[in-house]
Amino acid sequence: MESGMKKGIEMADQNEKELVFLDRNENNYGPAPKCYEVLKNIDFRRLSWYSRFYEKNTKGELSLRLAKEYNLPEKSIVMGYGGEDLLKSLIHCYLKKGETLLIPSFSWWYYKSIASEVGGNTAEYPLYVGEESYHYDIEGTIKVYRELKPRIVFISSPNNPTGNSLTPEQLYQILDEMKDAIVVLDEAYAMFKTTDKDYVKKIVEKYPNTAIIRTFSKYYALAGVRIGFALIGKELDRFELLASKYLGYDRINEQIAIAALDSTPYYEKITAQMNQDKKMFYDEFCKLPGFKPYLSDANFMLVDMEKSKMAAMDEFLKKKGFVIKFLNEKVLNSQVRITIGTHEQNTQLINAIKEFAAG
Repeated sequence: MESGMKKGIEMADQNEKELVFLDRNENNYGPAPKCYEVLKNIDFRRLSWYSRFYEKNTKGELSLRLAKEYNLPEKSIVMGYGGEDLLKSLIHCYLKKGETLLIPSFSWWYYKSIASEVGGNTAEYPLYVGEESYHYDIEGTIKVYRELKPRIVFISSPNNPTGNSLTPEQLYQILDEMKDAIVVLDEAYAMFKTTDKDYVKKIVEKYPNTAIIRTFSKYYALAGVRIGFALIGKELDRFELLASKYLGYDRINEQIAIAALDSTPYYEKITAQMNQDKKMFYDEFCKLPGFKPYLSDANFMLVDMEKSKMAAMDEFLKKKGFVIKFLNEKVLNSQVRITIGTHEQNTQLINAIKEFAAG
C-alpha cells in the first residue's frame, strides 16, 4: 500500500509539473540571470549572521538601494513580506473598529477580507465597463468618499482583475479630494505600464497620508522571494516604526532583489515581448464569437465569455496543460483572467482556446 501511495504522489507531482499556471499573475519568464548568480555565490555569513546595518542607523542594503532608486529618504521605505503583508499591516495599524475601508468595486478578493480582521467595514466605489477597457468612475468615487468619509482608501492601478489604470490627472484629482484619509495606492503591476519613478516622489511628498505599495513578485518575477515595499508620506511614521526590524531582513533575498534592480535590460526585453503577446491575445479574442477581451496595463487580461461554457473550457484547457483563472465572484462571474506567460505558452494557449471555440 505504501509503495502504491508513493507512486500516486509521484504521479500527482508529475502532473502538476506539466501544467502551465497562468492564473495567479506570476511572471513565467523567471528572474534575471544575475539573480541566479546570487544563489550560486552565496556568502555563508549572510546565512549565519544578522545584518548589522542598524549600527549605521539604516535598515538594510535593499531599503538603502530603494531609497536611491526613488530619490527618497530611507525612512520613507517600508519593507514587507510581499505586497499583501503591507496592505494588511496598514489596516491593522490605522483602521479602528467601526471605521471604513473604501475599495474598488471590481477588485482583488483580498481587499474585501482585511477590514473585518479589526472590526472595520468595507465599502466600494465604482468602476464601469467601456468599449475596450474598464475605467475608474472618478465622479462616482468622489461622491462615495464624501458620503462615507472612510478612514482608508485602496486604489489599485493597474487594477486586478480588470487591468485598467488611472491617468495622472485622475490620480491627482482623487488624491486632492482624499487628503483627510489614508490613501493606499497599490501598484503591484505598475511597472508593466511604465518604469518611470519620478511621480512616486512627487506623490509621497505632496500627500503625506499616502502609501504606495510595490512588489518584486510581478515585474521582477520573484513571487517566491516574497519582498514588497511601501513608499510612505511623512504622516505615516507610526507605520514605519511598526514595520521596521532592527535585526534586518532576509539577507539573501535582499541580494536577489538588488540583482533584479541591476538587470533593467532583461526586464525591459521580456516586458516588451509580453506586451506584444497581450496585443496578440486581444486581437485573437476579438475574432472569436462568444469572447470579449479588455485592454490591460498589467501582465494579465480579462476576457468575457459565456458562463455556461466556463466549466467545459476549464476542463479542456487543463487537459491541454493550462490553468487560467475562471472568475466566480458576485460582480465578475462570466470572465476569465489570463496571465501573460512566455511567448511559447501564450501561442499554445490561444491555439487551444481557438480549438475549444471551434468545437
